[in-house]
Amino acid sequence: MKSLKNKTFYLFFTILLSSSLISCMTTKTPVGSYTETVGKEYTYAKGKQFWLFWGLVPIGRTNVNTPGDGNCEVVTKFNFGDVIISGLTGGIVTSHSIKVNAKKKE
Repeated sequence: MKSLKNKTFYLFFTILLSSSLISCMTTKTPVGSYTETVGKEYTYAKGKQFWLFWGLVPIGRTNVNTPGDGNCEVVTKFNFGDVIISGLTGGIVTSHSIKVNAKKKE
């Protein structure tokens, strides 16, 4: 009985630890003069890219819209929902969340 409790604890601890480390899998890429632009930031568009075989083969290509002036920030994350997808499929199918941020000019 004690062995089952230890296994449950280690499983819970591993899931908690792995979900807390996903922030290191975030990429923020400014495009154009996004960093110099003054204004309130908002989400312009969102998308999700799927991959097969632990990220080796893309399933299509996700086209996420960008603002007409080209000034934006592209944020790619491996968030908790992506961890669930990867975990349930054993990594055979993985995904990344894509978000395009822009600034409203004041």
